[in-house]
Amino acid sequence: MNKLLVIGIGGFLGSIFRYIIGGYVQRWSGSIYFPYGTLAVNLIGCLLIGMLSRMDEMRHVMSPETRTLIFIGLLGAFTTFSTFSNETIDLMNDRRFISAFTNIAFHIIFGLAAVMIGRVTTYIIWR
Repeated sequence: MNKLLVIGIGGFLGSIFRYIIGGYVQRWSGSIYFPYGTLAVNLIGCLLIGMLSRMDEMRHVMSPETRTLIFIGLLGAFTTFSTFSNETIDLMNDRRFISAFTNIAFHIIFGLAAVMIGRVTTYIIWR
């Protein structure tokens, strides 16, 4: 039960951060045709999970409960893969195939790059 509470607390915070940051970026972009807010939170989440996982691998600074709170709860709720998937399908349903495939490519390519940058950056800082 304790694990579920930890995940729930992290998820609560991650959802709030996703709503605030994603909404801000989407409004800032001014776009009604491309989900920049979702892209931003997914890339930020990928960067954070890359940095934090590498830091913990190198320095063992997180307890299992902290990892659960951050990786499953907070970042699990913050990164919005389900929203990304739904928005991509919406783009396809609207016959905006170039935007849909651009959305997929950006999330995958830049998400993987953000995780790698986070891991390398943390390695350089903590070595």
